[in-house]
Amino acid sequence: QVQLVESGGGLVQAGGSLRLSCAASGRTFSSYSVGWFRQAPGKEREFVAAITTGGNTYYADSVKGRTTISRDEARNTVYLQMNSLKPEDTAVYYCAAKSGSIYLTQYDRYTYWGQGTQVTVSS
Repeated sequence: QVQLVESGGGLVQAGGSLRLSCAASGRTFSSYSVGWFRQAPGKEREFVAAITTGGNTYYADSVKGRTTISRDEARNTVYLQMNSLKPEDTAVYYCAAKSGSIYLTQYDRYTYWGQGTQVTVSS
């Protein structure tokens, strides 16, 4: 069992930055791939970024070049650094963990989920 807790969301102006954190407890976090997803009101949950156990990273086209995912094994934490934020980035952001390094963009392939953190970008 893995418990995930997101933090770092908030209200920011367009062009600003936020760093989201996903802290894990329970089973060895280092053996899981971790993804970030987001869901805006009335929209489906969508993939944002993922990082494998080997440190390979993947990004949605909508955030590529503005976002960096990283993991700190010593702190059992995965970070999502988001820069040049846009109003369309407004959503609840969730982190999730899964075994293996395939199907990383598919939210229904993830086993463990956090409760989410709200990101609001004002224009």
